[in-house]
Amino acid sequence: MDRFNEILLDVWREACRHIEITELTTTVTYMLAQHMPLGQVFVRQIDPVRHWVETVAVGIERGEETLPPARTERAAPEMNAITAWSRRGDVSCWGAGVARSGSSAYVVPDDVEGDVLVGPLGGPDRSHGALILVAAPSQVFDERHVAMAKVLLEPFSVALENDHRLREMVNLREAAEADKQSLLSRLGRKQIGGDSIIGAGSGLRSVMERVQLVVRSDVPVLILGETGSGKEVIARAIHTRSARAAGPFIRVNCGAIPTELIDAQLFGHEKGAFTGAVEMRKGWFERADGGTLLLDEIGELPLAAQVRLLRILQDGWLERVGGHHAINVNVRIVASTHRDLAQMVAEGKFREDLWYRIAVFPILLPPLRERVSDIPILARHFAERAATRFGLPVLMPTDEDNALLMSYAWPGNVRELGTVLDRAAIIGNGHRLEVAKALGVMGPAPNATQEPNRASTGPAPEPSEFLSLDDAMRKHIAEALTLTEGRIEGKRGAARLLKINAQTLRSRMLRLGINRLHLPG
Repeated sequence: MDRFNEILLDVWREACRHIEITELTTTVTYMLAQHMPLGQVFVRQIDPVRHWVETVAVGIERGEETLPPARTERAAPEMNAITAWSRRGDVSCWGAGVARSGSSAYVVPDDVEGDVLVGPLGGPDRSHGALILVAAPSQVFDERHVAMAKVLLEPFSVALENDHRLREMVNLREAAEADKQSLLSRLGRKQIGGDSIIGAGSGLRSVMERVQLVVRSDVPVLILGETGSGKEVIARAIHTRSARAAGPFIRVNCGAIPTELIDAQLFGHEKGAFTGAVEMRKGWFERADGGTLLLDEIGELPLAAQVRLLRILQDGWLERVGGHHAINVNVRIVASTHRDLAQMVAEGKFREDLWYRIAVFPILLPPLRERVSDIPILARHFAERAATRFGLPVLMPTDEDNALLMSYAWPGNVRELGTVLDRAAIIGNGHRLEVAKALGVMGPAPNATQEPNRASTGPAPEPSEFLSLDDAMRKHIAEALTLTEGRIEGKRGAARLLKINAQTLRSRMLRLGINRLHLPG
């Protein structure tokens, strides 16, 4: 062993210097050729799942430039023998013209000729492979060369494992990049983050001024605005402009969590805390530690959960469900709602002390109908997004299209505008944006300044006969539940019939006071 120390040290030095095994093998082949009649070196990877042995690195010093096939397929019994040999085998030596036998013979490519030394690479926790040394033409290996091959197995085993992990990381990175591009394509975006807020210099100027004021501190922020007006966009703007930008941003829809699971979702739970809690799970607050937690639709949070939320806002401590130890979290709270929290406080539906805690810095987000000047640029943005998402040519709204869009009342705000442009792009099928047809799908909804077409719609209903939006939604949900016999989830459930998420349906039923146990019929 001592006589190989200098060579071994050089090999280890090269193994540390070259992270890719192809570079290592090329360099070491030249080094070894100074001490043995070496022609070629192969490093082969054993893949027991695919039943093949694959050459991952080649070094050529003397001999034919023509290489044997890179991959050798083996039958299942042969592969089992190869895998067992790679874990505990030794170096085998075959002379030229001698028939090869044993498990190690399955590793050597059939086209390799001449004197061959083959040794196993790997171990219990390493990638399995083989090191193959081929003598130069008309040359032979002796016992000294066999001993040298044995001391080379460990550095090559480490190098093979490092190369395997490097390739895994490359594959994971490529898969992550592909997933990112797929997600961006579905969202109709070109990059993650860094997007400017449309209307920041016009209709949202006052909003962004308040955002800039509050990003320098960690005080709770309450964003008030109608559904679809962009409350989450403003919350993300607060996060990305703050010192917490490198931390996580997590959004929780308080209205979409079942009442019985709210504590476990927000604050986490210990293993065995309740039936089905098979492991410890961190809640949203712990996951957002060091970042920002957006509590969307905080007005839907039950009173019991409001008490625990108040404690976290006061001192930053929480306890998991079933836990006995307090956990400190450093989270910036941004809450949002479309409801009148002050009125809910007066009615006893929202805790007054929590209201004072979250409303330290309120931001009122104007509805789209109050910033009509932003509609053309928003429409262009959504038209580009639709083209990216649906693989269509980029088509921009015309002046006539913008006039139609600006005359509409937009009860669904920016979210509805994005939906209309998506529909316009689909109907136009790459030829044009069918904005008029997209708006017509929803039925005429003129602004208050426009005169409705009495001839086409018939006499307008009396105000006393016209249902409010909540009453219409309550009636529609009740009819769906009646048809499904009170069933919410599943193929025959009301959620599928209404084409909404089951948890969203439960939330709306709770808000509208619908009890499926007391349905008519």
